[in-house]
Amino acid sequence: MKIKSNLLTLLALGILSISTAQSKKTGKPNILFCIADDASMKSFGAYGDKFINTPEIDKLAKEGLVFNNAYNCNPKCAPARACIVTGMYSWQLKEATNHFPEFPSQFKFYPHILMKKGYNVGYTGKGWGPGSYSGNHNPAGPVFNTIKLIPPHKGISDIDYAANFDKFLKDKGDDKPFCFWLGTKEPHRFYELDSWKKEGKKLGDAEVPPFYPDNVTIRGDILDYAVEVEWFDTHIGKAIKSLEKRGLLENTLVVISSDHGMPFPRVKGQLYEEGFHVPLIVYWKGQIKAGRTVKDFVSFPDLAPTFLDVAGVDLDAQMTGNSFKDILFSKKCGQVDKSRDHVLLGKERHDIGRSNEDGTDLSYPVRAIRNHKYFYAHNIKPERWPVGNPEFGLRNCDNSPTKSYLTQLNTNDKEYHFYELSFAKRPEEELYNIQKDPHCMNNLASNSKYRKICDDLRKQMEKELIAQGDPRTLGNGDVFDKYPYMGKQFNYETGEIEGFRKKK
Repeated sequence: MKIKSNLLTLLALGILSISTAQSKKTGKPNILFCIADDASMKSFGAYGDKFINTPEIDKLAKEGLVFNNAYNCNPKCAPARACIVTGMYSWQLKEATNHFPEFPSQFKFYPHILMKKGYNVGYTGKGWGPGSYSGNHNPAGPVFNTIKLIPPHKGISDIDYAANFDKFLKDKGDDKPFCFWLGTKEPHRFYELDSWKKEGKKLGDAEVPPFYPDNVTIRGDILDYAVEVEWFDTHIGKAIKSLEKRGLLENTLVVISSDHGMPFPRVKGQLYEEGFHVPLIVYWKGQIKAGRTVKDFVSFPDLAPTFLDVAGVDLDAQMTGNSFKDILFSKKCGQVDKSRDHVLLGKERHDIGRSNEDGTDLSYPVRAIRNHKYFYAHNIKPERWPVGNPEFGLRNCDNSPTKSYLTQLNTNDKEYHFYELSFAKRPEEELYNIQKDPHCMNNLASNSKYRKICDDLRKQMEKELIAQGDPRTLGNGDVFDKYPYMGKQFNYETGEIEGFRKKK
């Protein structure tokens, strides 16, 4: 038995040595991009969370690089992910500026570019979406979703993300580098009600943001969400173990993020801090200095240029984001590149269910700028409902116990202002001192003392948007209302979903 054990050990070491040698032989790094679906930045221990357990991600953060100012450009699944795969700003992507679009075939995707340059490419779970696209593969690459599991709770997908990644590594061979997108469907809703109880969590542990009432319903909802964030963390840990066992970790750039904030009112799909401020943790064993945090502003359009830059592949001419490879390999903490002192943000139409005298399927256009101190937003059509019309169900907000609690409040309730914070119409301009007011509770735009700050930020924002060809800023923004919605068709007379709109 001892001889057999020694032979197995030698065989394992031999395989590890060959795998490591072959991965280095290519001269190209591997790229593992891990993205959660609807996880707030504050939900990870690396960013200060204390009641959600994310030990695997926190370990990578401790041994890698943490970006404190990473942003998604447009806080909803399809538009945010469109920025990632194209390396472009949301308002430059035509139909793909909206949620649930038909992705225009003219745009190129970094996974497909790397595939043509000799990379093995794949994704598991959720890639780009929701929406339709041309070609054989999702913009994130060929799909690897065949291996299933029995999920621990209802609402969690049966896709075994880590096992599918491991199968991809096994099947791909060792002669080429890889680029893989590990996209969990968690913590997207729905959640198994009170799954937190099965996990031994306590109501007192939940942290309730100041824009919600603090009660059992909302605490329980937040804890159910926490369970699914922890599921994401579990698969990250298993994916790292797959790399280690194959001797690939030292030659793999690992990037962890989320498309936008948690699927709760006033967060997902909304231009407030928790909706668009995302986690971004980068780990590369032996290449990136451990324990660094940086304050440089980066945005989702910067990811594709960075991945191509690291891979030694020329940037495609369409890409308007900027590589932050220099930040990755810097030894500095704090502000590395002084020019990265702000980001631009925006949105158009997310979900349908918004109408007025202008028509139906209307957008809620916003353009915004965020720097180290202030967040300024221009709500371009303030007469429209930001989350959709109330009579149609406030469709740009996922159904949940929290949403139900807020929408059942009436104007006489002492907590009604919480409903208004999430769903009421908004003024044309909003300005928040993020350093003092990180939850965007105190709008300073109407205070004359801040008039110059508003004017200066709007001028800076619009100058950059014009240079980027933003149709909305150039006066042609109604085009975003006219793009077809490729998801479920909405009947504005009955307020009901009718089915799926067919592609022409």
